[in-house]
Amino acid sequence: MQTECSAERFDFGVVEGRVVDAAFDAGLVTSDAGGLLLGSTDQAIGLVDRFASCFHDYRRQDLVEHEVATLIGQRVFGIALGYEDLNDHDQLRHDPVFGVLAGKLTAKRADCAAVAGKSTLNRLELSRQQPTRYHKIAYDEAAIEALPVTLFLEAHQRPARQIILDLDATDDPLHGHQEGRFFQAYYDCYCYLPLYIFCGRHLLAAKLRRSNIDGSAGSIEEVERIVRQIRDHWPHVRILLRGPGGVREQWPAGAPLQGLPMEHDRQLEPQASRHRQGRVDPG
Repeated sequence: MQTECSAERFDFGVVEGRVVDAAFDAGLVTSDAGGLLLGSTDQAIGLVDRFASCFHDYRRQDLVEHEVATLIGQRVFGIALGYEDLNDHDQLRHDPVFGVLAGKLTAKRADCAAVAGKSTLNRLELSRQQPTRYHKIAYDEAAIEALPVTLFLEAHQRPARQIILDLDATDDPLHGHQEGRFFQAYYDCYCYLPLYIFCGRHLLAAKLRRSNIDGSAGSIEEVERIVRQIRDHWPHVRILLRGPGGVREQWPAGAPLQGLPMEHDRQLEPQASRHRQGRVDPG
């Protein structure tokens, strides 16, 4: 028996005199409307624009469709919304929310979407400190490293009397044959072993590392850099360090921080748990 249903519309009958049907003609829709809240937050602190200023674009600007700030924002918002894989952006570039977040709803060229696909974003992620023939976007490593600490300092109206920096290494599981892939016995998987440094809820450093190293590798250099930047703004703050056993073994209590004053502040407290317990004691 013939019905009135089609591939575009489905009839679910009548309820109290009202027709109930389903149609697929509503135009572009999104399931990521929460990204608009992220966009409002970014407008308040200027994170994406400040992050983008750490990159230098050596492409011919008259031929550029996707500016660096747009690419950075697209990647940052994508990760925040759960889209870690660049392949997702071949569909997300048509998502109206990502166009709104980029401030760009239409492309200059007819053969482009408003925001970038995976290949363009991949070229950004393969950028180097110096531009080459095939890598026209370069980055300033020192500026990128300093930005999270700057945001942390700006989040406080006055200098703190004491802060606790939490150091932790954890697993970033891998599900393919990525470059630098190693098996990590403690986590019982193939993974990377990033180093994180927090102060309370503020991320101060995140270093992606291979997992065939000690969990504390590079921690001294990262802490020295962060403490130096904090002391430039808060010269009298007392700084305590807290980390897992591997960090304490490499950097026992009282170990020197090269070029930094206030030797009595060079302390390393044992980590109370796997949860980050950092805090700021306001002045």
